[in-house]
Amino acid sequence: MKNLMLAVTLSLSFLAFNGYAEQASKPAATVSEPVKIDVYRSPSCSCCGKWVEHLKENNFQVTDNVVEDVQAIKDKYGVSKEMASCHTAVVNGYVIEGHVPANDIRKLLKLKPRVVGIAVPAMPSGTPGMEMGGRKDAYDVMSFDKDKKYQVFTHHEGK
Repeated sequence: MKNLMLAVTLSLSFLAFNGYAEQASKPAATVSEPVKIDVYRSPSCSCCGKWVEHLKENNFQVTDNVVEDVQAIKDKYGVSKEMASCHTAVVNGYVIEGHVPANDIRKLLKLKPRVVGIAVPAMPSGTPGMEMGGRKDAYDVMSFDKDKKYQVFTHHEGK
């Protein structure tokens, strides 16, 4: 029993010495590092700027690339016409197309599915950056792969 208690004491001392005990006691929001994301958007689109603000408010470190030809970015990263929206982003090798909520991007990064990325096709009302007062359409965040196979990644109810 003494050996077990000594082992536990030594383990806790090691964790505390290396900062793990302090880190474990912090809430998850303060422990997580900002997620770097590159956004490509048109200079004339105001909803894209609102989506960028949504990301920043949710601990994303955004590189905001204002480009004249957003379609060239979509073509480069394999975004089909069916998945297209107004802006394209890249995070940790995944493509994010359209008004995808920050929580769904974090879910993607946690699950690491074998897909090219996720998208909110078109521009549904009530998605981040597309707020229309109290109106919120039901919509799906879709995953897509290089073979143009689409699947519902997350469903969001409307109001």
